[in-house]
Amino acid sequence: MQNIAVVILNYNGKQFLSDFLPSVITHSQGASIYVADNASTDDSATFLQNHYPTISLIQLPQNGGYAKGYNDALKQIKADYYVLLNSDVEVSENWLEPVISLMESDNSIAACQPKIRAFHQKASFEYAGAAGGFIDYLGYPYCRGRMFDTLEEDLGQYNDNREVFWATGACMFVKAPIFHELGGFDEDFFAHMEEIDLCWRMKHKGYRVYTCGESTVYHVGGGTLHKSNPRKTFLNFRNGLAMLYKNHPDKGLVATILTRLILDGIAGVKFVLSGNIQDCIAILKAHFNFYGNISNWRNKRNAIIKTKAVSMIYPKSIVWEYFGKGKKKSNELKQL
Repeated sequence: MQNIAVVILNYNGKQFLSDFLPSVITHSQGASIYVADNASTDDSATFLQNHYPTISLIQLPQNGGYAKGYNDALKQIKADYYVLLNSDVEVSENWLEPVISLMESDNSIAACQPKIRAFHQKASFEYAGAAGGFIDYLGYPYCRGRMFDTLEEDLGQYNDNREVFWATGACMFVKAPIFHELGGFDEDFFAHMEEIDLCWRMKHKGYRVYTCGESTVYHVGGGTLHKSNPRKTFLNFRNGLAMLYKNHPDKGLVATILTRLILDGIAGVKFVLSGNIQDCIAILKAHFNFYGNISNWRNKRNAIIKTKAVSMIYPKSIVWEYFGKGKKKSNELKQL
């Protein structure tokens, strides 16, 4: 097996480390395990030093979010493969080998994920990644096994190994040289959707992203920011716009951004009607933040050399497919 580093980014996650680190240690024989502490204000670091002195601890001086936290930590780790693992993930027996074997079989595979099932409802897929991610032509993400808030039961329907558009940051396997070649995550994202942006940039370079149906992990989800938190709403909408603007080809860019503006406005109205006024305000702030920093995003866009045709983008609107046509499962969509 290649040199593998399992890297857990932790922020105030002492309880998650206590609950889930034992499974990582038990089922990751042959891999090196690191915990990168993102300037936690609980006693996570002390807990690790007292209870897991053999685990390599990287203490980061400030909380730069998921993106900067991993970028700074991975600069200090030499390996062939990084496995970026959330602290609230329970791994299973033989979770590493099938994914690494798949990636070793094809030099073009830059990133991969296992199946992500819900820790508290283990027969069901989990929101953050499920069985591999896609986006539609407007940049809205969805997964095999998860469309918006509809989660499928895992009945073996996604047990295959296949190419997808993005791999989840909750449990992302990535070839270390490619991660560094691309400059890692975009730190301006802070958190949320930075892994989709990275996968899109991988595809610009001709690399591919896969999901491995032979490996399964169990994710609690919402350990740092619950999905109902307005801060998460802000990051998802702001980062969705930024990712789309950075990576979309010139043709159709303006029309796509304008369409997103309309659909995001509809989402805001929906939040108001359901009583979630703070989430509506978060969407407004996301748009003002994006347009107010457009020169920064433009520079990032100009730095991306779009030399390869990017595959695995769904050509229709999943918003319409889901809310208009009632397609609640990803396997009801036209297969890519």
